[in-house]
Amino acid sequence: MAEPTDNSTRPITYRDSGVDIDAGNTLVEMIKPLVKATRRSGADAALGGFGGLFDLKAAGYRDPILVAANDGVGTKLKIAIDANHHETIGIDLVAMCVNDLVVQGAEPLFFLDYFAVGHLDVEIARKVIAGIASGCREAGCALIGGETAEMPGMYHGKDYDLAGFAVGAVERGQILPRPDIAAGDVLIGLPSTGVHSNGYSLVRRLITEEKLDWKAKAPFEPAHSLAEALLAPTRIYVKPLLAAIEATGGAADGAIKGLSHITGGGISENLPRVLPPTVAARIDLSVIPVPPVFSWLAKAGRLDDAELLRTFNCGIGMIVVADKAHAGAVIASLTEAGEQPVIIGEIGPGTGERSSAKGKGDAWAVGYEGKLKLVQ
Repeated sequence: MAEPTDNSTRPITYRDSGVDIDAGNTLVEMIKPLVKATRRSGADAALGGFGGLFDLKAAGYRDPILVAANDGVGTKLKIAIDANHHETIGIDLVAMCVNDLVVQGAEPLFFLDYFAVGHLDVEIARKVIAGIASGCREAGCALIGGETAEMPGMYHGKDYDLAGFAVGAVERGQILPRPDIAAGDVLIGLPSTGVHSNGYSLVRRLITEEKLDWKAKAPFEPAHSLAEALLAPTRIYVKPLLAAIEATGGAADGAIKGLSHITGGGISENLPRVLPPTVAARIDLSVIPVPPVFSWLAKAGRLDDAELLRTFNCGIGMIVVADKAHAGAVIASLTEAGEQPVIIGEIGPGTGERSSAKGKGDAWAVGYEGKLKLVQ
């Protein structure tokens, strides 16, 4: 008797519904060497268990406070997808999390990622996770686990989403910012690599308005394509900052009193988060090293300094609040670590009226002098 030719009796499998378990297993095997390369004291960075383990005692901590952060990369991810350039977006993911840890004085210990996609392309996923592993090595933290979710119907075509989760530790009594930030302290800026990972909804809108192609030469950086220039990864400041804290007396009573990661909202929104209500910051815009991309964005969007400063980092990805008497030592340590620090302002007296209820919106605690050096 002949077998039925229709599919009415054939099982409908998980693969038929769009989820390929074998592809997921293949990816795990491919990334195991990448994960292993992020090993550090306290973690063996092995994959395969239901949870990742970390031994704080083995990492040398005596009385630690754990610090956690999670983040994504915003719509910068859409540029990576549209340009089929996935090698560096994982570095951004790590940077956005670990830079938030170090501003508390914490050393990043381990990282976990969440990668969600409609249909798993193993090679794209490997490139993304390779970038995550690279960022973890740069930050000195172990990639101890993550989740790859294949969800047909949730994402269109090659679209995928990323989220990152980082945990660090700081000894009790070493947490930043310190409450003794006072008038006379100096503000030291650490240059960014460009737009980093904030403001890309506006960036993409301007690209559309200007009718530019991702493969074309970047109008502000002709040596690279537009996609390559805009996908320059967020700078990871962890190791230089931890070294500078240690070299200048530690976080408890040393030269560095506070750190501010300049992300969405720019200097205007982020610096006030580390300042007590008794002080305010004064920034000299004329000394900030502004990358050419911001001049292009200002021209394309007809943006003034105020709008640039509340949307983008404008060339400063991290700000150090340091005791004026020891600022030279801080600058020397950061320079030795490969940074290019520049004094961009100082702390002055404040009104004392700021309230935590205003949260991140205390932009009026920052005053500006001069103008940004935008290339015309």
